[in-house]
Amino acid sequence: MSVNELYAKYTRVWIPDPDDVWRAAEIVRDYKEGEAVLHLTLEDDTPLEYPVGPKSNPLPFLRNPDILVGENDLTALSYLHEPAVLHNLKVRFLEPNHIYTYCGIVLVAINPYEQLHIYGEEVIRAYSGQNMGDMDPHIFAVAEEAYKQMARDEKNQSIIVSGESGAGKTVSAKYAMRFFATVGGSTSDTNVEEKVLASSPIMEAIGNAKTTRNDNSSRFGKYIEIGFNQQYRIIGANMRTYLLEKSRVVFQAEDERNYHIFYQLCASASLPEYKDLCLTSAEDFTFTSMGENIFIEGVNDAADLEKTREAFTLLGIKEGNQSSIFKVIASILHLGNIEICSQRDGESCHVSRNDLHLKHFCTLLGVELKQMEHWLCHRKLVTATETYVKNMSTKQAENARDALAKHIYARMFDWIVEHINKALHTSSKQHSFIGVLDIYGFETFEVNSFEQFCINYANEKLQQQFNSHVFKLEQEEYMKEQIPWTLIDFYDNQPCIDLIEARLGILDLLDEECKVPKGTDENWAQKLYKQHSASAHFQKPRMSNVSFIIVHFADKVEYQSEGFLEKNRDTVYGEQINILKASEFQLVADLFHDKDDVAPPKSSRVNVRPAKSTPKAPNKEHKKTVGHQFRSSLHLLMETLNATTPHYVRCIKPNDLKEPFMFDSRRAVQQLRACGVLETIRISAAGYPSRWTYPDFFNRYRVLLKKSEMASADKKLVCRNLLETLIKDHDMFQFGKTKIFFRAGQVAYLEKLRADRFRSACIKIQKTVRGWLQRVRYRKVRKMAVSLQRYGRGYLARRHADLLRQTRAALLCQKQYRMVRDRRAYLRVRRAVVTIQAFTRGMFTRRIFQEFMLHHKAMLIQKVVRGWLQRRRFRRARDAAITIQCLFRRVRARRRLQQLKVEARSAERLKSLNSGMENKIVQLQRKMDDQSKELRTQNEQLLQVNNKLQKQLEQVKTQQGEAGGAGGAQVSSLQEELDRLKEELQEASAQRKRMEEEHGNEKTGLQLRVEELEKENALLKSEKEEMNHRILQQTKSFEEDSSSVSLMETSLQAELNAERQRYQNLLKQMTTVEQRYDNLKEELSMSKFQPGHRRNPSNQSSLESDSNYTSISTSELGDTEDSIQLVEEMGVEKAAMDIGLFMKLQKRVRELEQERRRLQINLDKMEELARSRGSESRSSTSEQETADLAYNNLKRQELESENKKLKKDLNELRRSISERASENDPSNELQDSYNLLLSQLRSANEELEGRKEEVLILRTQIVSAAHIRENNQPRQQSSEAPEVSEDKEPVDSEEALKAYHGLCESKKLLEAQLQTQSRQHGDELEALHTQIELLRDDIEKKQEILSYTASLSPEARVEYSVQQEITRLTNDNLDLKELVEKLEKNERKLKKQLRIYMKKVQELEASQAEAQTNRSRPPLSRQVTVQRKEKDFEGMLEYYKEDEALLFKTLITDIRPNTVSATVPCLPAYILFMCIRHADYVNDDQKVESLLTSTINAIKKVLKKNNEDFEMTSFWLANTSRLLHCLKQYSGDEAFMTQNTGKQNEHCLKNFDLAEYRQVLSDLSIQIYQQLIKVAEGIIQPMIVSAMLESESIPSLAGVKTMGYRNRSSSMDVDSGGPATYTLKALIRQLGQFHGTMRDHGLDPEIVGQVVRQLFHCVNAVTLNNLLLRKDVCSWSNGMQLRYNTSQMEEWLRANNLSHSKAAETLEPIIQAAQLLQVKKKTTQDAEAICSLCSALSTQQIVKILNLYTPLNEFEERVSVSFIRSIQTRPQQRHDPPQLLMDTKHMFPVLFPYTPSALSLETLHIPASLGLDFLIRV
Repeated sequence: MSVNELYAKYTRVWIPDPDDVWRAAEIVRDYKEGEAVLHLTLEDDTPLEYPVGPKSNPLPFLRNPDILVGENDLTALSYLHEPAVLHNLKVRFLEPNHIYTYCGIVLVAINPYEQLHIYGEEVIRAYSGQNMGDMDPHIFAVAEEAYKQMARDEKNQSIIVSGESGAGKTVSAKYAMRFFATVGGSTSDTNVEEKVLASSPIMEAIGNAKTTRNDNSSRFGKYIEIGFNQQYRIIGANMRTYLLEKSRVVFQAEDERNYHIFYQLCASASLPEYKDLCLTSAEDFTFTSMGENIFIEGVNDAADLEKTREAFTLLGIKEGNQSSIFKVIASILHLGNIEICSQRDGESCHVSRNDLHLKHFCTLLGVELKQMEHWLCHRKLVTATETYVKNMSTKQAENARDALAKHIYARMFDWIVEHINKALHTSSKQHSFIGVLDIYGFETFEVNSFEQFCINYANEKLQQQFNSHVFKLEQEEYMKEQIPWTLIDFYDNQPCIDLIEARLGILDLLDEECKVPKGTDENWAQKLYKQHSASAHFQKPRMSNVSFIIVHFADKVEYQSEGFLEKNRDTVYGEQINILKASEFQLVADLFHDKDDVAPPKSSRVNVRPAKSTPKAPNKEHKKTVGHQFRSSLHLLMETLNATTPHYVRCIKPNDLKEPFMFDSRRAVQQLRACGVLETIRISAAGYPSRWTYPDFFNRYRVLLKKSEMASADKKLVCRNLLETLIKDHDMFQFGKTKIFFRAGQVAYLEKLRADRFRSACIKIQKTVRGWLQRVRYRKVRKMAVSLQRYGRGYLARRHADLLRQTRAALLCQKQYRMVRDRRAYLRVRRAVVTIQAFTRGMFTRRIFQEFMLHHKAMLIQKVVRGWLQRRRFRRARDAAITIQCLFRRVRARRRLQQLKVEARSAERLKSLNSGMENKIVQLQRKMDDQSKELRTQNEQLLQVNNKLQKQLEQVKTQQGEAGGAGGAQVSSLQEELDRLKEELQEASAQRKRMEEEHGNEKTGLQLRVEELEKENALLKSEKEEMNHRILQQTKSFEEDSSSVSLMETSLQAELNAERQRYQNLLKQMTTVEQRYDNLKEELSMSKFQPGHRRNPSNQSSLESDSNYTSISTSELGDTEDSIQLVEEMGVEKAAMDIGLFMKLQKRVRELEQERRRLQINLDKMEELARSRGSESRSSTSEQETADLAYNNLKRQELESENKKLKKDLNELRRSISERASENDPSNELQDSYNLLLSQLRSANEELEGRKEEVLILRTQIVSAAHIRENNQPRQQSSEAPEVSEDKEPVDSEEALKAYHGLCESKKLLEAQLQTQSRQHGDELEALHTQIELLRDDIEKKQEILSYTASLSPEARVEYSVQQEITRLTNDNLDLKELVEKLEKNERKLKKQLRIYMKKVQELEASQAEAQTNRSRPPLSRQVTVQRKEKDFEGMLEYYKEDEALLFKTLITDIRPNTVSATVPCLPAYILFMCIRHADYVNDDQKVESLLTSTINAIKKVLKKNNEDFEMTSFWLANTSRLLHCLKQYSGDEAFMTQNTGKQNEHCLKNFDLAEYRQVLSDLSIQIYQQLIKVAEGIIQPMIVSAMLESESIPSLAGVKTMGYRNRSSSMDVDSGGPATYTLKALIRQLGQFHGTMRDHGLDPEIVGQVVRQLFHCVNAVTLNNLLLRKDVCSWSNGMQLRYNTSQMEEWLRANNLSHSKAAETLEPIIQAAQLLQVKKKTTQDAEAICSLCSALSTQQIVKILNLYTPLNEFEERVSVSFIRSIQTRPQQRHDPPQLLMDTKHMFPVLFPYTPSALSLETLHIPASLGLDFLIRV
């Protein structure tokens, strides 16, 4: 384009300004070539005539379009020059507060002088894995670029951070190292990354100081190499230092400080551990008080010292060495305070013997006082023949003292750096490294000395390397795109470098002058003038003969030669050093001893050598000067940098006042010129700085095409034709393979053409729309006039008609109103009369009815009382009659007994009995023939028994014959004993009567007590009504506070979720630790291989897991004791508010209740089994054993009934407690407690009556059995041996003996029962008294609480009531817990007894089985059992022990999800549970434990092997959760059996409680869930940004796509064709695959919903984080695209019935961000709307998005700074998090709801393809 076209009217330009460097102006008249004046107007509308000349004053620089202002990359600007760069940096720094900007390959970092929240771990994760240029500029982007290139290209990298003091170099280097430590953290336990970061506070303490430009200025350069292994994990580091500013130790300028470590020690001098340093305030020491300001605002030196010591400890420096370091540093301060006094002659000096600081110096360093005192004032001169000791003047002595102080500090500095390197060194092989160079920038002061010379020399070398690297990258870009290019001329500073370091250069002449015995700075300056006066880079000042000027690349610098020789020599007298070498402290002596040059261990790529060689003996011929050392170390540094790929960070200091976000343009331009940024701009501007890809160019400028040209499919050809048409000069652009390259200014010209096209189109649209609007308006006005006329006429006619109608209607209304009024009056009078009559008649009728009811009730009371009196009289008479009858019958029975005895002795009686017996036998035989077939078998058995008895009778007869006359005496003795027993029985019956009377009295007393309780209950009811009345009055105030209660409930729920999340995070950490342990074990096994037998890893893992489960179980059982201890420690009040503890106690109570029930069921079953086996084994025992068995059965039934009643009482007690805990009314609690006591009293009475009946039945059975034996034996004797009549007395004696034993047993039983009942009644009575007292105390407490509550405010009342309720619930739960613990102890005892009993039963079964196998005919019952098991499948699978490994290999290790896809979901889980059921059925605890343990270990092994396979992880998550549900469903717990069928309840586990393994499986499920989320997030995370932010889901918006950045070619993976792009459809398709996979595997819908919710959170977090870190996507069109994408995600949720999963809620932040990009952003109303709309976004995020908002064309406007400030200052009622970005690693707590299976185990079919033929169906 011509000059006339460029400098036309309204064009904006930059003109020079003395204050702001550059100032904006606008051309007001078209400029014609050749004119001498350019007519401008400034921003304040001031006119200006700018002179223009071809040579003296060229045309001003053109401004870039507003759309390009604020670009992330300076090289993306259309016009590349100094004012454009400065303005872009200023706008980015001041408006959106962006401190980072790219300039090609350079990152420009401006110090904000304020702490920014942009360096957190979430920001590191956001930049990790991203290409440079995809995100906003950041130091993390440069670090990620270096890390990525190291991993991809396998080449070492370097990050060069430079800038002047105070620009932020150290902080930038620190953040870069933090990024590497986070991304490349070590996998071992050495924590190398922490040690690398710990070196920073140490180096800042000993190497940083306060200057006039920076409060924490690094006074040395350092290069840190961070080593990585082949997995690109940090394994070690090494540090090199350059040119420590030793002169600062002894001198500081005004308002500056010495090194921080001195002030840190002085600030901590009062602490006990530093007393021996003898330090005071820093103001008392010469070396720390020269700057006159010993403090730094906002810095705590004492706290910094603690951080320094912690860093020393972390790096392995022991406490002793730390103490020695502090002593050496403190000794330097004392050395500076040593006063050197001059002698009279002025040529000598001395030190006072009483100098306290000299004593402290010698004590701290452990040296001789006299020697140090002598050699501080003397020096030794050595000649060829003699040695002289010469006195020194005061000035010389002070210089020597200062030199010694500098030398000691330098040696101490080197020693610390050496030990830091030792701590960071690793023995592992280093694969690659990344170096971070933190070095001083170009410096120029009013007085520049040797330090500034070395610094600027180093910057010359770095600038040369920088220029060559930038030029190389620029040419590589052109070659890659295959465009013609010419060699770009760039500034080469090699002549300036040769001037300094070449032969006979400045450094050579300086070293030569140092070797001259009497060399001076003036002589050296003269040699410089003579040698280099012809050089273009060397100048001599006009007014000085001791200074010289060097023309550096950044500026001219004048150096004062004074002090150059002294600083270059760095002279220290050897006598003083020798004294220090003889120190009694080893560390001090080691500092100054000479060391041989030993090469350190080599790395894999570059030899790491110290930056400076260790000083040797003070031999002038062999000692290297400081300049020579610095040049050598600088050459080594350049070799290292040239062998790596460099990355540049240029730090800029925005102002000298250290004010936050204040930009001084003059200072910024100086630094931009000095750091090479403008040189990069110049190189870029010399070529083709603006670059567009073909698709981006077509989308941006297609508005300039014709419709026919857009139809072509070849976009490259279309772009070529367009550019050839628009730009006539073809040298202004070039076509590459993938990009179009433009000269500077061409993009701005294209933007102007595009804007003109839009402007003309807008004018045409406006013309057409305005005409159409006017026509529409005219038609509307005409139509409205006609309508108004029509409606007006109609209105008048309707108004007249309405008047006529109203007149007629008024007459009708009057007539009707009068009629209605009179009728209503009549009806009112009539209704009143009828009402009075009705009430009067009702009153008389009710009186009559009440009198009738009084008489009727009196009659009822009389009837009831009379009936009760008659019944009482009848009962008394009946009791007396029964007593008399009993006495009479007893007398008659005694008489009858005597008669029977007499008759029994006669022979006639015996005959009659025998004849009667025969008749009875005949009658019995006839009756037996008439009975059924079942009774016939019993009669046959009875005949057999009779035969046996006959044989026994014969034996008895023989025995009676032998007994003879001895029987008479025995009978008499027995008769006496019988009489005595009868007397005892009478006494026992009398005692029983007395006890019954006492019991009746107690019962009467209890009834009276119950009546009293009823009265108290009535009083309590009245109090309850009063309290209810009060509560009703307080309800209104409580309703107002309901919102606060709901908030409290929400907070409690949030705490519960947080507790659950903490637990799951602990599980996640445990998984990480296990993985880390496995990795270490593998490394150890690989490094320490030994020949011989080694354990299989699978067996090893299983053994480890076996040992682990015991610890898990123990901790599970110990939860109760831990919870109790926690409650005791916290207190009841605090424990009540701990919801986690509350839930834990409740869970433990439920588990113990389930355990008790299961043990009781097992005990009952084992007793039944033992009873059945005992009855079979004792079928042939005697009748006495049968009677004992019957008695035992009765006793067992009695115990069972008692146990059931106790269970019932316990359940009622628990139910009442739970009901009392669920209610808030205290009167209801008292009523429930009272009802519970009454029910207990009734149950005790019922139990007493039952016991009485059981005693009577037992006694009757005993007596009847005695009578039967008595009747059977005489009959047998009469039928078998009628001849025996005289020997009946022994038989009677046996009968009497049996009767005696029966009476004794009945007596003992009655006594025991009566004693038990009396004790029970006494205990119940005492319990009732105790309960009454407790109730009284409770009432008093409730009254006190009520009175206290009434005095509180409504808010405090609600809080107090909630606190009291929680406390009460906690106390109740703790009481329950104590009860459960007692039951638990008993259950443990029962467990042990049950196991012993079960083992005995198993042994008995085994012995019986062996006996049955030896018999010829096996029992029928065993055969029937075997046939039943073969016939019916009970849903169990059996396998042999040797097949267990094959089972796990087939079912877990080798199975693939697709092999069981056509079967029942979760088939492996069902098969494993069926095997567990069989092991439980056979009561094999070892098999159960082995089965579950091996299952868990095998699942872990499979998941570890397939840790990146989503399908396998989902498959085993479904199976693990299903196995967990099966263990719950078939556990026998009533809570899990509510939805079971009857058959499923029969399949419940019988012998084992697997609650502990359920917990282990639950933890395993959580770990698998976390792994599933990790795998899924790893798959979708690369797709999220491209799909949500970059894909064009709405094609109509493609034309307004923003310009792309000028990405670095090295950032892209060229081999793979660049980064993959994903569309929204691809992301939704991937989510659909996840959902389908989980659904096919049978995963619970609730868990699927939680997985989807977690993935949606990841999508939201990644999308929002990228939106907050990318300026190119913050536009109106991208907001539209983003809103459409989120709506598609929500539609997918609805289509898959996942709306209930709360996944849509996680997208709320990104939805609000999209809306924020679309809403209006101008007025205060807009600000209020934004604050109310973006409730899910923090204020920081809203401001960030508004700052990043970028208009895509000239018709959009940027968000004004005032609008953003109004958002920031607006009061926000929200709790914003401090971090800017969302946590992408946040994981919601997962819940596994119980979902029982409806599948019956007996119907399950196992396909043959699984190869499980060895499983046996049972």
